[in-house]
Amino acid sequence: MEDNETVNDELTIDSSRRCILTGDKDSRDCLIRLALAPDGSVHPDVRARAPGRGAWISVDRTTLDQAIAKGKLKAALQRAFKTSQIVILPDLSTRITEALQQQFLNQLGIEARAGRLLTGSERIADSCRAGHIALLLHASDAGEDGQGKLDYAFRVGGKNKGTGQAVISEKGLILPVDRMILSLALGRGNVVHIALTAPTTADRIKHSLMRWCRFIGWNWDTDACVEKTQDQRLSLEKCEGFGLADER
Repeated sequence: MEDNETVNDELTIDSSRRCILTGDKDSRDCLIRLALAPDGSVHPDVRARAPGRGAWISVDRTTLDQAIAKGKLKAALQRAFKTSQIVILPDLSTRITEALQQQFLNQLGIEARAGRLLTGSERIADSCRAGHIALLLHASDAGEDGQGKLDYAFRVGGKNKGTGQAVISEKGLILPVDRMILSLALGRGNVVHIALTAPTTADRIKHSLMRWCRFIGWNWDTDACVEKTQDQRLSLEKCEGFGLADER
């Protein structure tokens, strides 16, 4: 039942799921769930909470678009849902991208309201040097000088002395959105840098960011869309060879 499970089925001890395109298994938190609507249309369900049947994918946007164009996604979904009445929306990849982005921004908003998120370069720098920051984030249009200073302060902080837990990363991560989007999401003016203080929450937010970046092909170290990696090429090759080429 892995390829076609209800939300209740998915609340099991084994959290791994199989990608219907590559056949690879991974944690459900790393994959993206597609939900089948009553009219046969397929929609992204990035929070894995939509009722009814769902199927999972692990590929990036480029690979997904190719699978859609070649009919491989439709064939895989027909097999997973055991029906030929499948409608793949032309903007499915865009909807997934927007849903992943919105989920991440919503998480930041929750942390801001809870008082576990800091903005403002000076305030962040002081907290970084004191070892009170678990995760540091930069807008895509952050200046190199300001970014470098905060990264240095973050390294100086070393470990989160308040909890004794290691920081989530060794430097700040560059987001796939600019300061305008971050400011709107948080309801604050000119948000260029963001710092998270709670290690557990920071880990969850980084995981959400990782899934988003992985899907759109964003390298948070270089603030650029990356060339197709070896892993992504292997995903495409597996998609080609997973018994879907002759299905329509």
